[in-house]
Amino acid sequence: MATDQAYLKVAFIGLGVMGYPMAGHLQQKGLQVCVYNRSSAKAMAWVQQYGGQSAVTPAAAAADADLVMLCVGNDQDVRSVVYGEDGVLSTMKVGAVLVDHTTASADLARELAAACTSKQLGFLDAPVSGGQLGAQNGLLTIMVGGAQVDFEKAEVVLQRYARSYQLLGAAGSGQLAKMVNQICIAGVVQGLAEALHFATQAGLDAKAVLAVISKGAAQSWQMENRGNTMVDGQFNFGFAVDWMRKDLGITLDEARRNGAQLPLTALVDQFYAELQAQGGGRLDTSSLIKRFQP
Repeated sequence: MATDQAYLKVAFIGLGVMGYPMAGHLQQKGLQVCVYNRSSAKAMAWVQQYGGQSAVTPAAAAADADLVMLCVGNDQDVRSVVYGEDGVLSTMKVGAVLVDHTTASADLARELAAACTSKQLGFLDAPVSGGQLGAQNGLLTIMVGGAQVDFEKAEVVLQRYARSYQLLGAAGSGQLAKMVNQICIAGVVQGLAEALHFATQAGLDAKAVLAVISKGAAQSWQMENRGNTMVDGQFNFGFAVDWMRKDLGITLDEARRNGAQLPLTALVDQFYAELQAQGGGRLDTSSLIKRFQP
């Protein structure tokens, strides 16, 4: 592992709405970054904007990298860029660390940790929270699972796009913590949607109500950042219903295994399914309020 940060080589796999700015922070803040994206045009656009390099396969991007970061869609997407002759495991050097920022299952994290150990590689599952704006502004929260030694190697990268990051236990712990995060968000957004619906039905000025109660015990990130836009019917703020349903599906599957009871989460998942059925899968998660509107 390189000790001089100026010579630290990083591969970043996946340039979606989160990965694109995350990788950009690394290049802008002094690291040598090589990116890979399924759409080569997106990778070329990233190089034009930030510098660095792009590669034609995940394996080519990961060759000689000290840290390999993944930020793709789901378990299947992760496996597609990790395994096989074009996957990152085929070229990663001994001692390098694979960091998966994808929100995926805890089982996948444990699987990848074992695969990396067999090749003398480190592994961290490190899902993020903060949305597109958090990625763009370098203010993400990162929940991490894995070994302390690998976490210490990765910190120099994580700190470049996070305001908070924490090692929470063995591989899989980061993904489990992200499930906790999504449980909280689902409940808060549903509560906010119901509250605004109630305010409207009662003849109140919903925005005036928000201005008052956001200074008290009802305050939340969702209220501060999505309350007024929910009243205005604006639902184009990044994290989509389709992705939330993916995350809640992972969470509910895990709950069935560990015995946790999640009645509210299961109910809100059904409400999001209704929005999908109505064609709202690409709206952001605050669109739950649309269920109350004609």
